[in-house]
Amino acid sequence: MKIEQFIWLETIVDKLLAKHAVTPSEAEEVLFNRPRVRFQETGHRPGENLYAAYGVTDAGRYLVVFFLLKEVHAVLVVSAREMEPGERRRYERK
Repeated sequence: MKIEQFIWLETIVDKLLAKHAVTPSEAEEVLFNRPRVRFQETGHRPGENLYAAYGVTDAGRYLVVFFLLKEVHAVLVVSAREMEPGERRRYERK
């Protein structure tokens, strides 16, 4: 997955910080640190599907980052949160 830029919406950044205590830089770290990416659902626009990236920040925090991959190698992060215990076990097994 080639990422050339991130698209951050202010409302999403505010939600990540308030609800999940995740910073934009942590979400970006997960996406650059070789995450396990899974298709989630077909997007509303052709070629813009929703994916989940399971990975670890540079500080060792286990996160799931939900994002749309745009056609121009841009990522629009729509949410990010701590992995649930079952997700973390599956992530560590692989």
